[in-house]
Amino acid sequence: MASMNQWIAATLLIGAAATASAHALGGGAARSTGDAAAVGAPLAAPAPRSLEAALAAVSPDHIRNDIDYLASDELAGRDTPSREQRIAARFLRHRVQRLGFAPGAKDGYFFQYPLDFKQLDEAKTKAWIDTDGERTELAFAKEFFLSPRSLAATRLEAGVVFCGTGSKEELAKVGPLNGRYALVMDKGDFGRRLDNALREAGAAGSLMTRASDARGPAYEEIFPQQLESLRRGSPAWPSAETTPALPRAYLTKECAAKLLASFGSSDPALGDELDCKFGLEVALQGDGKVWCENVCAFWPGSDPVLAQETIIVSAHYDHLGIAGDGRVFNGADDNGSGTCGLLALAEALAARGPLSRSVVLIWVSGEEKGLWGSQAWAANPWLPNGAKAVADINIDMIGRNKPDSLLITPTKSHDAYNGLVKIADRLAPQEGFPKLGSADDYWSRSDHAMFARLGIPVTFLFADLHEDYHRVTDDPEKIDCDKIARVVRLVMRMIEELQGPSLLPQS
Repeated sequence: MASMNQWIAATLLIGAAATASAHALGGGAARSTGDAAAVGAPLAAPAPRSLEAALAAVSPDHIRNDIDYLASDELAGRDTPSREQRIAARFLRHRVQRLGFAPGAKDGYFFQYPLDFKQLDEAKTKAWIDTDGERTELAFAKEFFLSPRSLAATRLEAGVVFCGTGSKEELAKVGPLNGRYALVMDKGDFGRRLDNALREAGAAGSLMTRASDARGPAYEEIFPQQLESLRRGSPAWPSAETTPALPRAYLTKECAAKLLASFGSSDPALGDELDCKFGLEVALQGDGKVWCENVCAFWPGSDPVLAQETIIVSAHYDHLGIAGDGRVFNGADDNGSGTCGLLALAEALAARGPLSRSVVLIWVSGEEKGLWGSQAWAANPWLPNGAKAVADINIDMIGRNKPDSLLITPTKSHDAYNGLVKIADRLAPQEGFPKLGSADDYWSRSDHAMFARLGIPVTFLFADLHEDYHRVTDDPEKIDCDKIARVVRLVMRMIEELQGPSLLPQS
C-alpha cells in the first residue's frame, strides 16, 4: 500500500540521518561516541500503576505495525553488520526513548562491540604470471578466485613448485620450499591441514587447482557464490590467532595450464619448479574492524535497595540479510516476533510505571552469526548506577505454530531448571498456554545461553521451528500477532512476580 511505503521511506530517511556521521560499512564502521548526549535525556518515569494497565497496553495491532516495518524488504534482513541493521537499531532506540526509558549502556542506548571485518577491495586486487619479465595479467573471478575463509591483505611474487596434493609425505619428498608458492592439486579433501603442512615446509603461499578426479564441482561453480560475501565483507568474532593465513589463490584449469605452459609440461613431476613467478596482490578495505550494536533500554526500579537488582529481558533483532539471488530473508518470526514483542513489553512497562526492581531490555545483534551480541555483553556486562543482572528472560520466534503452543527451557529435566521456569509454568495458562512444552533441545541456540554465563537464572520462551525457518518465506503476513501479545503479557506477569523481597518466590 502506498501509505505504508511512504511511512517506510520516511523512517529509513530518519535512520539514515541518524547514521550520517558514522563511516560506511566496509571502510571499517567507526564506533560512535556520545550517544547519550545525542539522543537527549529520557522522559520522566510515570507514577506506578497496576499490572492490569500494563497488560492492557500490549496491542496486537501495534505489534503488527512494528513487524510490517522491521521485517520489510527495505530492512534487507537486518544482517550483522549492515546499514539496515543500524537503521533498525536507531528505530528501536527512538521508540524506547520516547517511552521514557533511560540509556542502558555505558555510552548511551548502544552497547558496542568490535568484530573482525574483511572486505575485499576488488579494484586493487590482482594476480599475474611473470615469465622472463613478460607479465600476463589474470582476471579476478574468471581465472583466479579467493576464499573469504583465507582472505588477508598480501603482496607476494615468488617462484612456484609443484607439490602434488600437498600431503605431508609429498611435501617431505619435495623438501624446503624456501618462500615459494606451492602448486597443489585440490582433490576436495585437504581441509585445514594444508596450511600447517605448507607453513612447516616453508611455503610463502599456495596455488590451488582442481584435480581431474576431485570430489565436488569445479571452482567456476563454487566461487561465484562467494563473490558477494567478499564484496560485502565478512565479519568474524575477534580471533586471538596471531599467525596470519598463508596467501592462497584458486586457479581455474585454464589458468593453471598457463602456469604449466611456462614449464613446458602439463604433467610436472613432484618437486618440479616452474620457469616463472606468480604474483598475487590482495587489497582490503578499511581497518579490518567493524563495530556492532546491542540496543539497551533501562527501566529504573523505585526501591532504594532492590533497584540495584536488574531483570534482563532479551531478544535478538538481527537476521540473515539477503540471499545470493537477491531475495530478502525478512525474518518476521526469527526474530521480528521477539524484537517487536520486546517493544510491546516496553509499552507495557511504561504503562505499569516504576517497579521495585530495575528492568533492562536488550535487543542483541549477531545472534544468527553465533550469539555474538550476547556473548560480548556477558563478557563485559554494564548496567547504570552499578546495578547487577539477576535474571534473564529471552524470547525468540514466538509468532508461529499453534496458538496455544509455547516451549520453555530449562525444564525439570534440565540441570539449569530454576524458579523462573516455575513462575512461567504457573502463569502461562492465564495467557492461553495450558502447558509449556520443552525447548531443552534449544538450550544453547539462543542468547539466554550467554546470559547464563553470568551465573544468573535464565529462561527461554520459544514457539518452535516451522517450514519457513531460515528461508526467504519467513514473512510478516504469516505472523500470529495475538500470540506474540499473549507471550509478552506472560513475560510482564513474570516480571511482576519478581518484584517481591525475594527474587524467586516459591511456587
